[in-house]
Amino acid sequence: MSRRLTWALGFGLLVLTAVILLSMGRIPICACGTIKLWTPVWDEAGNSQHIADWYTLSHIIHGFLFYGLFWLLLRNRPVGERALTAIIVEAAWEILENSPIIIDRYREATIAVGYTGDSVLNSMSDIVFMLVGFWFAWKMPLWVTVVLGILFELLALYVIRDNLTLNVLMLVYPVDAVRQWQGG
Repeated sequence: MSRRLTWALGFGLLVLTAVILLSMGRIPICACGTIKLWTPVWDEAGNSQHIADWYTLSHIIHGFLFYGLFWLLLRNRPVGERALTAIIVEAAWEILENSPIIIDRYREATIAVGYTGDSVLNSMSDIVFMLVGFWFAWKMPLWVTVVLGILFELLALYVIRDNLTLNVLMLVYPVDAVRQWQGG
């Protein structure tokens, strides 16, 4: 597959994901009417509505993990095809994450009581940040990627009392002690 075709397919997957999210009733940008590059406040309504937030670190880690997984499973395929596979998985997660079943699960099982889902802008940005992580893992030595992933997890844990590990735990198997600790 040519590089141009890979880029075109990747862009097409982003457009398709945006169309699906819009058809699900997701808002294009923050209901506040503004677009912020970074929103540092994680516990207010505008979180997950802008380009980047503390959960962006988790999406970069997704890229690290997808690179490693698809290197193991699809090692004989070109890196562009593995990246497309990663886009498909991340896009599927963005669609599922913004479905009523997962939004309701976040509200009942985590500290995200007021969570209403992501804007389409935020979902598209999450996919792009996953690709940044994928590219980084492709280019850097494994140990650098692992150390950075751990640092990202620890930073998010310190700043917002949440990270990819706790997010998955609380979605799959909520622990009251963790929820209480996260609530401060």
